[in-house]
Amino acid sequence: MKKLVVLFSIPFLLFACKSETKSEKQEEIVKQEIAYASFGDKITDENVISKTEAVEVYKNLKAGDTVSVKMTTKVNEVCQSKGCWMRLDLGNDEVMVKFKDYGFFMPKNIADKEVIVNGKAFISEVSVEEQRHYAEDAGKSADEISAITKVEKTLSFEADGVLLKE
Repeated sequence: MKKLVVLFSIPFLLFACKSETKSEKQEEIVKQEIAYASFGDKITDENVISKTEAVEVYKNLKAGDTVSVKMTTKVNEVCQSKGCWMRLDLGNDEVMVKFKDYGFFMPKNIADKEVIVNGKAFISEVSVEEQRHYAEDAGKSADEISAITKVEKTLSFEADGVLLKE
């Protein structure tokens, strides 16, 4: 009788050990880290909202409101003067990102790259002069700059930390 119990338990033990090995391999795959270049305050890639979720956050904001957000999206444009601002893709809109206290700058060649930004989302009114300044930084023509004539409501973001996917 004991021999039968031992005989039947051996395949069970082998199967159990084998399934643990698969779990360990799956965990290793999940734990592979994505490489990021970090700018500003140290942040992680945890608890990040998507571009779609960020659009919803901005829909619920009024001028004067701010909300702390960590979001991921693609860079559309970066200040070509010194990397002191960037515009991020939100589908039909863009978010104008500045860096807290001008504490850091971004590389100028990161258009179309994925980033995670951490900071404060808000709606702001941008003066004609400031819009022209940004257009000049972006390398726009004199005609494009002079065509800016109205104050504009803008989706804005003050980033204290940025992760750039390498």
